[in-house]
Amino acid sequence: MLESVGALTGSPWIYAAVAVSVVLDVFLPVLPSGVLVIAAATAAAAGSAGAVPHAVPDIMALTLSAATASVLGDLVAFRLAWRGGERLDRAIARSRRLSSAQERLGAVLARGGGAGGALVVLARFAPAGRSVVSLGAGAAHRRVREFLPWSIVAGLAWAVYSVALGYFGGQWLGATWLATGVSFLALFGAGAGAAYLMRRPVPVPQEPGSGAV
Repeated sequence: MLESVGALTGSPWIYAAVAVSVVLDVFLPVLPSGVLVIAAATAAAAGSAGAVPHAVPDIMALTLSAATASVLGDLVAFRLAWRGGERLDRAIARSRRLSSAQERLGAVLARGGGAGGALVVLARFAPAGRSVVSLGAGAAHRRVREFLPWSIVAGLAWAVYSVALGYFGGQWLGATWLATGVSFLALFGAGAGAAYLMRRPVPVPQEPGSGAV
């Protein structure tokens, strides 16, 4: 089993495979990009312990590949939605989830502060949340400088968390599919928590002097 994990992720093409998977899952959220990142990090843990004879991914390169691809995918979805077009506008209007995201993001990003940024970061962990937020922000015609910094934070946070799950899971449980499965369950748990927090209403700050007398 250890050798099969090492052979699966030992090719230099693993970075390209991770990048392509992460870019595309903004449009196809069913792609197992998180599983691929975790499996590669698990193999890296095995390699650091000398448990597999194959070449294994470099942790830093794997993290940067996943984070960069995440931001790139976000920007592609954002720009496509920003340019819009009648077909995309109709698709968003038919989707209650996308319409709600568009309205919510427009409101929180326009207010400034950290509310909109927190939403972008949370969405990166929630199932399909990245797609909804990236398309919603673009459809709401938010400025790139409002969206990009938080997309970078979200991509880095997700990549570091996913790689850490796979790496430390491999260190503690060994480079087995059990370690990959446990790490993936932890990633899924974080996604469920993020989805719950995203559904909570964003508090609207009161204007100065509007409090009760």
